[in-house]
Amino acid sequence: MSRRLTRTLFPAAAGIAVAAGLGLSATAASARPLHAGDWLVRVGVSDVNPNESTSNPRGGLPPGSDVSIDSDTRPSFTVGYMYTDNLGVEVLAALPFSHDIRGAGTLAPLGTIGELKQLPPTISLDWHFLPASTIRPYVGAGVNYTYFFDEHARGALSGTNLKLDNSFGAAAQVGVDMDITPSWYLNANVRYIQIETTATYGNGYQLDVNVNPWVYTLAVGTTF
Repeated sequence: MSRRLTRTLFPAAAGIAVAAGLGLSATAASARPLHAGDWLVRVGVSDVNPNESTSNPRGGLPPGSDVSIDSDTRPSFTVGYMYTDNLGVEVLAALPFSHDIRGAGTLAPLGTIGELKQLPPTISLDWHFLPASTIRPYVGAGVNYTYFFDEHARGALSGTNLKLDNSFGAAAQVGVDMDITPSWYLNANVRYIQIETTATYGNGYQLDVNVNPWVYTLAVGTTF
């Protein structure tokens, strides 16, 4: 799915889902309040939209070279635990995301020049503002570890080496849970994740890449 399309459709779908959830929440039989000791489980889909930039090329690229990284959507899930009625910890996991790397700037005529897969597990400390409500907004902050694997040079770079370093970075999120029945709720969430890596390609050439994606999630969850 192209980045332009996902940046338009996925946030729009999230908005529609939130509006639907608000309507359903208004007619839900009763809220299932959050309490200390509760577990939260959500299953859905996440769309990773890189907000990439590059810097500090070390050989092998002409002036004005840049790259772009396509977005990707995959099934995802979160597991959370409430330490108090308001404060909880949450872990995000997903199936591997796959991204095409395209030439940009003076490299734009080369088209697709590589592909990679990545896993971005993220742990966050969340504050739930209205734990007893049918609509429960929350914010969170935490850390992300991104594991890059299965990198391949493509197109004009086929036959050369490509490797991206794994990354530790900060993560922040805002989300909302909206009751649709006393036992189930709809979740909409937006994260910003700091992913900074070094790409090694060709004959040991290197390029610093800030991926820094926005991650949009729609999910269905339950609490027990």
